[in-house]
Amino acid sequence: MRPAVRLRLTLLYGGLFLGAGALLIALVYILVEFSPFPVAPAAPGAPGAPGGIGPSVQTPPAGRPDSMRLLVNSAIALAVMAFAAVLLGRLMAERVLRPLGEMTAAVRRITADRLDRRLAASGPDDELKELADTFDELLDRLEAAFTAQRRFVANASHELRTPLTLQRAMAEVALADPEADAPSLRAVLTRMLAAGEHQERLIEALLTLARSRQGPHHQEPLDLAAITGIALDRLGNPEPRVESALHPAPASGDGALIERLVANLLDNAVRYNVPGGWIRVETAVVSGRPTLTITNSGPVIPPDRVDMLLEPFQRLETARKARGDGLGLGLSIVAAIAEAHHGTLVARPLPAGGLEVTVALPGRRTPAGTDSGSRAPATRS
Repeated sequence: MRPAVRLRLTLLYGGLFLGAGALLIALVYILVEFSPFPVAPAAPGAPGAPGGIGPSVQTPPAGRPDSMRLLVNSAIALAVMAFAAVLLGRLMAERVLRPLGEMTAAVRRITADRLDRRLAASGPDDELKELADTFDELLDRLEAAFTAQRRFVANASHELRTPLTLQRAMAEVALADPEADAPSLRAVLTRMLAAGEHQERLIEALLTLARSRQGPHHQEPLDLAAITGIALDRLGNPEPRVESALHPAPASGDGALIERLVANLLDNAVRYNVPGGWIRVETAVVSGRPTLTITNSGPVIPPDRVDMLLEPFQRLETARKARGDGLGLGLSIVAAIAEAHHGTLVARPLPAGGLEVTVALPGRRTPAGTDSGSRAPATRS
């Protein structure tokens, strides 16, 4: 800490003591000088008393001490105690500020590459320890964010480098073959085009993820049931059996992002399913919030791996081996869109295999006299 802080605390402690001492002296002087209590008369026969023996001596009024001498002595005592108060105040200021100095030194040692350091303050559970614990919690969040960012950059670099390496290898093989004819070159170009399309999809997904984390650009009234119905129509007739119960669910948000949210959930449910599987889609207003729930059959997911699936480029190993055309960004984009709309996302694995994902968004007010839930739900299978 800066010396000025110690000086201010020292002056504060000393000034308070000096002011209290001066007030005490003034009060004692007033009580002595203008005492409201009666003074006992001198005993008969005492020197100076009427009819007493001995010479008459000028003395202060009977029973009243020398108030001036008392005031001088008190002032001397106050000066001595003021010096002691300043000295003790400085010692106490250093003692109180020592934990802050230790925390400042620890914070200076923390860098972006050493976010694992913590203050780990000990001692009584006071305001300073609460400050240190709060700072440690902030460091925990920062470390998690930096770790996730580094992992995201590494995974994105790997995912982008893989199709580039494949395209270069195919081009080098084709150029190195002097007997390559038109059909073989056409086959190479077709594979390079497929790799380029995969790369384009990946870049588009990364841009969508970045846009989702920035938040919706504009808010507009929408209905989760209508958007989900359109997404189901575009889905066509996939191999898994699809059942839906679309109750009206009025909400507000960025329509393009909400459409991407629904499309990603449906694509994830189709992509990571099993032969002869099923998908169930429901929209409704639950506890005043428009809610979308998509449940699908699929491989068994360990409960401790569910949160991992919401991170970018994270897939189950069984799903990765079964279908390698996924980007690993679908659920992370869904989570980012839900968070940007101040909604909630809950993913729950099913005991028999598969996943249930529920997204709840903030509701919007409907005109008076209308009931958004009075219309019959749309059902399809």
